[in-house]
Amino acid sequence: MAEEERAAPTPVPGTAGDRRRLRYELLGCALHGHRLEGVTAQRVRPADALLAREDRDGLRWHRCLRCDAWVPVAPPAQPDRPHPPERPEIVLPLRGKPLRDRYVLRLIALDRLLHFLVLGALAAGILLFVDKRAGLQAPFYRFMDLLQNGLGGTGGSGRGLLGEVAKAFAVRSSTLWLIGLVIAAYALLEGVEAVGLWFAKRWAEYLTFVATTVLLVPEVYELTSRVTVAKVLTLVINLAVVVYLLVAKRLFGVRGGGRVEAAERARDVSWEAVERVLPGRPAD
Repeated sequence: MAEEERAAPTPVPGTAGDRRRLRYELLGCALHGHRLEGVTAQRVRPADALLAREDRDGLRWHRCLRCDAWVPVAPPAQPDRPHPPERPEIVLPLRGKPLRDRYVLRLIALDRLLHFLVLGALAAGILLFVDKRAGLQAPFYRFMDLLQNGLGGTGGSGRGLLGEVAKAFAVRSSTLWLIGLVIAAYALLEGVEAVGLWFAKRWAEYLTFVATTVLLVPEVYELTSRVTVAKVLTLVINLAVVVYLLVAKRLFGVRGGGRVEAAERARDVSWEAVERVLPGRPAD
């Protein structure tokens, strides 16, 4: 039994491990392709065994530096370098927790981008309405009169969309300008968050956490007056964002803070991390 265990073949990198766990490295390679180095090299040296190897038939096997899979590649017809690049020449792709965090942050960035578009359109509509209100007021009230006469009275004129538009005409222009500018500023804030989170900037994580936490108060207050699916969903999403940024991203010194965050990145995105996965030997 002991001899059978010793004779067991070494698993090819990228094929072992917990198959039930979602591997973000595989998702990254599915979206962007494998990260192979030395594909155009003239020859592969023994020192390059971590990156590439040749089998007895002359076929090269290149290791993906993201997901650790070995990919067969034919030798180049016109090589442009003598051998694969040295380690200092290679920029390692994200792996492990930093890669997972990149995807989560980009999901939050897309949510903020949606907020930016919606709020930006709302602010533009309000400011455009204020600018054109004088010319729109008379036609709107003529339309209201025709509608009310057609319905046989004034009942219902204060309800629904038309009622809200009528209220908007009654608001002072200075108030509408202020509302429009506040919404525009908030839209700009959401846009800045989206860009910063997309590129995984630490300052964007703090900005998003503070801005989202402040808005939790009015969101909870809104639920005390009327509960809707949209309000509950928005609150749940924002709570999840706050908890994720605080706990998983270790903001404000939580769970060791930025020092531990940097150490995790160095552990997962480094040559030591690449070497921790058993290099093995691709099948001949």
